[in-house]
Amino acid sequence: MSDSPVQSPAASAARTRANGSRVALDDVAIRRALVRIAHEVVERNDQVRDLYLVAIPNGGVPLARLIAQQVREITGVELPVGILDTTLYRDDLAARGERPPLRRTEMPSAVDERVVVLVDDVVSTGRTIRAAMDALMDFGRPRGVQVVGLVDRGHRELPIKIDYVGKNIPTQREERVVLRGSKGNLEGDLEVVVLAEEESSA
Repeated sequence: MSDSPVQSPAASAARTRANGSRVALDDVAIRRALVRIAHEVVERNDQVRDLYLVAIPNGGVPLARLIAQQVREITGVELPVGILDTTLYRDDLAARGERPPLRRTEMPSAVDERVVVLVDDVVSTGRTIRAAMDALMDFGRPRGVQVVGLVDRGHRELPIKIDYVGKNIPTQREERVVLRGSKGNLEGDLEVVVLAEEESSA
């Protein structure tokens, strides 16, 4: 019989891999955070039917769908889920010196008079959220905008507030924080991984 202690979910989620990267959130922790966020969204918004979940690709897409599923289980309301590419609205394209590939946008309806809940996987500088707010204006005039960030890693450059946070994860600027799926392409079990400096630059 092994004498090694049984790890708690929190300890397991924070395990460090041989290459120096560490798992900050495993699938269980992510789903637990999303259940809590879904309850917070419902508690904050009296008119649940006015909500419109809008995912920022790529990582925000599976998260928004899971939140919509949880809201449906809590309230019986089926929320629309849109996908909004922010690439062309970013203010740092020139500084990057490259043209990143465009990703899909799928907005099933206008956002007029809806409370839009933007969903992103990792929030850092705030520039992606700002770009998403600019992009939203092409689809109407929302009554309000709220923000979900599964991970807030800090290093804010713009005064962007996250209304619903899964977990605050302090990081170094040179590190990367990514949402991954066990089957690739953000499918299967999800995990949030903090990549070591040498791996993030590889």
